[in-house]
Amino acid sequence: MNPSGEQVELAFGEQRAVVVGVGAGLRTYAVGERPILDGYGAGELCPSGRGQLLVPWPNRIEDGRYEFDGRSNQLPLNEPERRNAIHGLVRWSHWSVVDRAAERVALEHVLYPQPGYPFALELRAEYSLSAEGLVVRIEATNVGPEAAPFGAGWHPYLAVGGDVVDGVELRVPAATVLVTDERGLPVRRAAVAEEGLDFCEARPIGPARLDHCFTDLERDERGRAAARMGTTTLWVDESFPYLMVFTGDGLPDVERRSVAVEPMTCAQNAFRSGEGLIRLDPGQAHVGRWGISPG
Repeated sequence: MNPSGEQVELAFGEQRAVVVGVGAGLRTYAVGERPILDGYGAGELCPSGRGQLLVPWPNRIEDGRYEFDGRSNQLPLNEPERRNAIHGLVRWSHWSVVDRAAERVALEHVLYPQPGYPFALELRAEYSLSAEGLVVRIEATNVGPEAAPFGAGWHPYLAVGGDVVDGVELRVPAATVLVTDERGLPVRRAAVAEEGLDFCEARPIGPARLDHCFTDLERDERGRAAARMGTTTLWVDESFPYLMVFTGDGLPDVERRSVAVEPMTCAQNAFRSGEGLIRLDPGQAHVGRWGISPG
C-alpha cells in the first residue's frame, strides 16, 4: 500500500502530474524530463508538507486555541515544539476520486465535526492540465447548521534545477510582508523594502532565509497575482490574497534545494487574528483557483 494512497496520473502533451488520494495532494508535476515541483516518491510518507492541501486553515494557530461566535475551541497541537496547531485537518485523510479523465481529476471529502472544529464541510479539489499548464480549484461548502470559520492553502515546492536556491531569481509582486516571532506567528505588518524582502522585481534569492507571508499583491486585469521563480510562474486568483514563501531552512529534505510558494486565503493565525478569515454561513460555498505555468 502506498502511504499517499491512490495514485492518479494526469497527462497533457509533455506535461505529467500525479495527484494522490491521501489529502488530495499533488505528488509530482513535470514537463518532459524537467521537474516543475520538488515532489516525493510513491512509496514515501509525504515529507515537509510537499504538495499538500491545507484546510480548514493553512499555516499556524497559536496554542491551537481560538474563539468563534462566542465559543472557545481547542485543537490538537501538531507542532508541539512551537505549541501551535498547523496546516488544517485533511492532509492525512482519505479523499474519494469522483471524476477523472486523462488530463483532469476531481476528489471529494467530508470533514465531519470534531473536537476543536465542530463544523461540517463538503470539500472538492480539482486538478487539470492544459496548454496553460496546471490549474487547481478548491470548493468548500458549509453543510452544517451554523456558521464556520474557514481558510485554505496549498504547499507546493517549486523545483530549482540546481544544487541550491541562492542563485535562482525570484519575483513576488507584494507590497507588504507579515513579520513573525520565533513561533512563526505574525506580530506586525511591514513594507517589503523595510525588511529587505522586496522581490517586486526579480532578483536572486541569495542568502535570504525566507519563511515569510507576502500580501497586498499586484494583480493583472484578470485579478491574478503571479510569483515567478526562474522560468516557472505560480499564479493565484483573488480568493488567495496571501503567498507564503519558504526556502526550506531547517528541513533537511528540502533545505535550500527548492522553494515553497504557498497560496493562502488567510494569514497565519487567522483563526485568532481574523486577518483574511472566511466566514462560511450554512449552505455557503467558497471557491478558489491557482495554477502553475511552467514557462
